[in-house]
Amino acid sequence: MSEAAGDDTPVLVTGGAGFIGSNLADRLLAEGHRVRLYDALSRPGVERNWDWLRSRHGDRVELVHADIRDQDRLAEAARQAKAVFHLAAQVAVTTSMTDPRDDFEINILGTLNLLEALRQRGGTVPLVFASTNKVYGDLSDLDFRLEGDAYVPVNAAVRDHGISEERPLDFHTPYGVSKGAADQYVLDYARSFGIPTAVIRMSCVYGRGQMGTEDQGWVAHFLIRALEGKPITLYGDGHQVRDVLDVSDAVDAYVRAWERIDEVSGRAFNLGGGPDNAISLRRLVAFIGQLKGREVDLSFSDWRAGDQRYFVADARAAHEALGLKKRVGWQEGVAALARWLAAERRLNLLPGASEAA
Repeated sequence: MSEAAGDDTPVLVTGGAGFIGSNLADRLLAEGHRVRLYDALSRPGVERNWDWLRSRHGDRVELVHADIRDQDRLAEAARQAKAVFHLAAQVAVTTSMTDPRDDFEINILGTLNLLEALRQRGGTVPLVFASTNKVYGDLSDLDFRLEGDAYVPVNAAVRDHGISEERPLDFHTPYGVSKGAADQYVLDYARSFGIPTAVIRMSCVYGRGQMGTEDQGWVAHFLIRALEGKPITLYGDGHQVRDVLDVSDAVDAYVRAWERIDEVSGRAFNLGGGPDNAISLRRLVAFIGQLKGREVDLSFSDWRAGDQRYFVADARAAHEALGLKKRVGWQEGVAALARWLAAERRLNLLPGASEAA
């Protein structure tokens, strides 16, 4: 179980200045915990997240500016933590294809560094790990049919509920391999060494603080391009389907996993928006056009390595085990992100954003 808020023992959040990490840190700080961020600040825009947290919470939040591959600095940061949320990672499939060694060192070696630091403390500190739906590969064995603008599974159970944790692991691309290996290390340290761990295999998360790029954070990336009046490039045919999840719901799952770590240790959970929040890339672009008040310009390029035509998480196990609430609807959440991005970039609000929320 999580320890009471209000003491001075920090919660460690690796990658804590990033998109999900900063939102998670804000939630923990608001609940009275002290938070230690561990971040290399290498991703553009993350320093603004650190400034935002510091302006809101003062000296209740601290930053260790260091790389996850620095074993000594990481062990020192973890030495007094009462819990660890591990979100630091190399996050882009495309980057892993051009520099697989860097991807390996950050995602696998960095995770092992952290697990070893906790093991050497005695194995009592809980760790919740951010994994990915990419551990299931490209799902090429599933049959899909095209309905309107979206791929739909032929299998009725997958169509109704999505991909469950029973799905065999199938690592594709260096990114899939590195995150999958880290995922399995985290689960095995619960089995082999008794460290209380849980794994969250995330689908597409979006929301406040997301400075998306073409390689990662595609919901925000599409909105940013539209706000700036630039065309959006779709890789593949744009009929790919993803279940998008508001970051507030993702953060809730991480906090609940810590609170219930005694019951869920050693388990992995799929987490996403589910069938109700499953949208094709084309549908999102059309919705952005509604917010913007005019059609968004599109271009197309070849499919990217390991791209899934469909991924919707069957999150029923997570909702039951973690006691999660109803998720934010995708239209409400995307419209809110559009307003935030417009304000951050000092651009005019999209004409339809307020009405669509």
